[in-house]
Amino acid sequence: MSDSQKFPVAAHALAYLAHKAAFSADRAVASAELAASVPTNPVVVRRVTAMLGKAGLIGARAGANGGAWLLKPAETITLDVVLRAVNGCAHLGVAPKGVKGCPVGEKIPDAVRAAILSADQAAAERLSQITVADLLVGLQ
Repeated sequence: MSDSQKFPVAAHALAYLAHKAAFSADRAVASAELAASVPTNPVVVRRVTAMLGKAGLIGARAGANGGAWLLKPAETITLDVVLRAVNGCAHLGVAPKGVKGCPVGEKIPDAVRAAILSADQAAAERLSQITVADLLVGLQ
């Protein structure tokens, strides 16, 4: 799975677990069910849920009766935390190297780098204001 898809799959999976009220092991949702909702392959969901588990956002158990459940209320899980949990990034890329001797090429990389940093900070700030519960508003 590409890195660009980890965050959307993680946010979707967490929202689905909240929607299903999966707040304990006895309410665990199977990776096949999560995958059908995304839609993607259950292996992709298991990879992402493993990362969410390491971050302490979900509990999970393997096997025929396996599945995942939320360890925290959806209202307390912000999307910036989800992004970090899956090693995602909101940045727009990397500024190209400059060209010495060119009046534009020497200066543009620093200007582009500053613009990317500013946009990345704005994205992280906005994601810190959105919770998993917010994703479900209007769905229930």
